[in-house]
Amino acid sequence: MTISIFRRWFGGTAIPEKESVQISAEHGDADAQFSLALKFANGTGPALDYAQAAHWYLKAAEQNHALAQFNLGVMYAEGQGMSVDKVQSLFWIGSAARLGDAAAQHRLGMFHHRASLERRPANASESRIEAYKWLQLSDDQGYRDSDMARGLVILQMTREEVTDGNRRVADFIAALPGEKR
Repeated sequence: MTISIFRRWFGGTAIPEKESVQISAEHGDADAQFSLALKFANGTGPALDYAQAAHWYLKAAEQNHALAQFNLGVMYAEGQGMSVDKVQSLFWIGSAARLGDAAAQHRLGMFHHRASLERRPANASESRIEAYKWLQLSDDQGYRDSDMARGLVILQMTREEVTDGNRRVADFIAALPGEKR
């Protein structure tokens, strides 16, 4: 009798990992939704399904999952599983950057750097300062090439713009949850 109870508790049919991730995702678990999206986005053959990846990234992104927000933003930028939408791309990458994702901060910094090269002088200054801020934050986390990219931005900045950029970096860090003010 004891052995049959033991087998029922510990020897039962395990739920396959894919099904358990799917179930967790369907029940609103952001990490499971991200994991499922990643499988669809990185799959091969019939497993590759950008539309499904975007669906699950969106579910996780809406719950402030920074990596899902970043990946969704990249999908919008590249038109994977959806039409290219630069506004949505910038929205989701910006959200991930504000949550502290280094890759998103780097990409957002590069966006602002490119914008600084295209805009009128008044807007160019703001774009350079924002590029500096995001690239500095990304570099502080050791994200590759951020230091070099920030160096290129600095070459086009005034001393006042660099000072403003450093103030914005400090303000961003001070506003992070759990940081001392």
